[in-house]
Amino acid sequence: MLYTGLMNDVDKVKSPCIRQCCLDEQDICLGCSRSLQEILDWTKVTEKERAAVLVRAQLRKEQRNQAIKSGFK
Repeated sequence: MLYTGLMNDVDKVKSPCIRQCCLDEQDICLGCSRSLQEILDWTKVTEKERAAVLVRAQLRKEQRNQAIKSGFK
């Protein structure tokens, strides 16, 4: 099979939205960890940019979880 360089719908980066939208004081969604601007831009950006958003969101989520854990000590 030849690779055409085109992505089909299965390969596209999916939105991390879990319909738990609530923004913190920095305008970061507590559900998906994207910034408000990243959420607003999601349908306008490339797949590569979406992948980068997911990486940043995952880092934010890990940092928030660590801060929560540290607060309970």
